[in-house]
Amino acid sequence: MRRVLFLVISFHLFSLGTIYAQKQLLDVMPVPKHVELGEGWFEINSNLKVGIQGNPHHRIYAQTNRFLNRLGNKTGTFLKQGYADISSSPENPGLLIKVNRPAQVKFGEDESYQLSITDQGIQLDAETDIGAIYGLETLLQIIKSDSNGYYFPSLKIEDSPRFPWRGLMIDVARHFQPVAVIKRNIDGMAAVKMNVLHLHLSDDQGFRVESKLYPKLTSMGSDGFYYTQEQIKDIVRYADERGIRVYPEFDVPGHATAILTAYPEFASKEMVYQIERNAGVFDPTLDPTNPKTYEFLNNLFAEMASLFPDNYFHIGGDENEGKHWNENKDIQRFMRKKKIKDNHALQAYFNKNLLKNFETIGKKMVGWDEIIHEDLPNTAVIQSWRGLDNMEKAAKSGYKTMLSNGFYIDLMHAAEKHYLVEPLPDTLDLTEEERSNIIGGEATMWSELVTPYTIDSRIWPRTAAIAERLWSPKEVRDVDEMYRRMDIISLHLEQLGLQHLSSRDLILRNIANQTNIKPLQVLTGVCQPLQGYTRNPGGTMYQSYSPFLLFADACIADPPDAYNFNKLVEQYLAGEDENLKAIINYLSLWEANNDLFVEIAENTPILNEIAELSVNLSDIAGIGREALKYILEEEKPGEEWIERSRKISAKARKQGGRTELKIVGSIEQLIINCQ
Repeated sequence: MRRVLFLVISFHLFSLGTIYAQKQLLDVMPVPKHVELGEGWFEINSNLKVGIQGNPHHRIYAQTNRFLNRLGNKTGTFLKQGYADISSSPENPGLLIKVNRPAQVKFGEDESYQLSITDQGIQLDAETDIGAIYGLETLLQIIKSDSNGYYFPSLKIEDSPRFPWRGLMIDVARHFQPVAVIKRNIDGMAAVKMNVLHLHLSDDQGFRVESKLYPKLTSMGSDGFYYTQEQIKDIVRYADERGIRVYPEFDVPGHATAILTAYPEFASKEMVYQIERNAGVFDPTLDPTNPKTYEFLNNLFAEMASLFPDNYFHIGGDENEGKHWNENKDIQRFMRKKKIKDNHALQAYFNKNLLKNFETIGKKMVGWDEIIHEDLPNTAVIQSWRGLDNMEKAAKSGYKTMLSNGFYIDLMHAAEKHYLVEPLPDTLDLTEEERSNIIGGEATMWSELVTPYTIDSRIWPRTAAIAERLWSPKEVRDVDEMYRRMDIISLHLEQLGLQHLSSRDLILRNIANQTNIKPLQVLTGVCQPLQGYTRNPGGTMYQSYSPFLLFADACIADPPDAYNFNKLVEQYLAGEDENLKAIINYLSLWEANNDLFVEIAENTPILNEIAELSVNLSDIAGIGREALKYILEEEKPGEEWIERSRKISAKARKQGGRTELKIVGSIEQLIINCQ
């Protein structure tokens, strides 16, 4: 037969693990809500025509044109129809898109779609054009091929998101990210059905948007790296075409060094302010007792609000330790007079004053969970970064709230850790009405350690796992299946122009000063950057101008060879002997790699920081190979070997170049099993 016919299977995709085991029928991420697979397929050829019917927004035509371009590039098909015609729809189109009404790019908009594929054609139905856009993204992910060509499998999909707020926060304050970086990440977001871009635009290290009312914010507070107002409008337009909301964050009253560098008259402490070059939590804070502070912020926020049509506006409000408030006698006197009992209550006073202006500018306030206070109206939205307890408290108090705790992708945790975070666990003590206050979540890309060269590899592909958690049914939790699909989606994202794969080799060529980077690629396959904030303890090892094209910057949170090897060892020790050859191949590769590393490291001082790491990989791999030999020959090693293996293992656990080997634990299991 030309192709194996698909079985007719109807299922909710929380049972996808079983169906995917049968020839990997779908490689979709995020997993749709409901899929029914059928027999047959629809051929992709040059005669494919796309028709659009109904009452859509014009954005569907632009998205359809992008779809046709991407389809042609993905399959090498010279399509006769290169563009969707806004004035007429072709007769008998192979792909018919039906949209009931124009979408508004706003919170709570209908994003559902239905997709039907038979050998006769494809029909995509959606209430809004945003739903249709998501359907087109699904189509691009399910393309299959065999020796005869490319095709879409026969199926029916009914899909809609679990949560309405599925966001990515990008910190452009600590390291500025040019417009091109933002746009390509918007494309990545659209591909995995994320719908909110949160731009963190001010912090101690910089203020990043042109203000015509307060020009010193960028002339003195940005080092010359900022978005013009036209560039912001361009980003918003670009996102809008893809159904993505963009909303700003200007962090106050803390994290305000850049603001106060430009306008120190609004500070809580009289001193000379300079842009901060390190990471961390700093003391400069706006003065909440000065009426001119509110005049300044009200004018600034009104100006910024005009650039962002979204209904939401983030004020930050996090990590204000109030040191300068405590040191200011006038502020302390004000607190006693107003019977404000502590700094938390003073910040609530500050936020309430800001809220008055939010009604004028037509925005809803968003803040980190520190802003919760009994005096804060529940019109505010709470972003929980400190944990489920704070999110539960916010929901119970009547606030709309979203989760970021567990989705901090800058911490370089493996995708599995983010994937298994549940924004709405059964353990929360909430009524059904209170549970409805939990509206989703945001992945957070803080940029202390990322630049435009590396940011893509810190966001992708792990954020696709978070996108799935926020879109797909709660029961979709198979980690191995997630990793299988994430590898495929990673290539899909690269086709959009993201540089999460290519930038890593660029870094390796830079530090090796040559094109032979194979030994370094072997190392990056098993090394993970130090997690959490241990790579930059105290925020002082790196400054904002430090080099960020080092070995650690080429390593990722999920080193692929380490993941594969660890799974192979786990399965082997569980009795699956067919994995033995692959394990030996890995160990032999790693044991021999140091000799190759030494050849390229000679006269390359920048590689000195990972020289010992390379030796440690070779040594621990050699011990692992010897341990396997003992297991296979059913012999017990002597005490001298056991002691040597312990020393090598302990040495291999030491960091090198701010990274660590992620295969040591599995080799230690081999050592234990041979004794």
